[in-house]
Amino acid sequence: MNGALPGQDLIEAGVADLRDGRETLAALLVAIGSPRLKRIGIEIPDNLPANPEHRLYDLLAEDDQDSAHSRYNAYIRRLVSFESAAEHQKTQNIIDEKADSA
Repeated sequence: MNGALPGQDLIEAGVADLRDGRETLAALLVAIGSPRLKRIGIEIPDNLPANPEHRLYDLLAEDDQDSAHSRYNAYIRRLVSFESAAEHQKTQNIIDEKADSA
């Protein structure tokens, strides 16, 4: 992956945490985004936690119940931002490859 993508550090940490069987904020976020992340080409472990959306919210609420909703939404926005940037990059790479082979 390109290190310049927004939120890439969080996604990479989440993938590593899932591989190691850790249920962290990053792992739950990757589990939430796993269908789209897989389509982008990121290898996601098969052993995903059940109900990652609820578990992420509960994890955030353990720290501060009052801000859990806004922090949850901020993390989801980071995930979507990464996914969009990665999809754009993948599309651009395909276009560049076609142009190079023409």
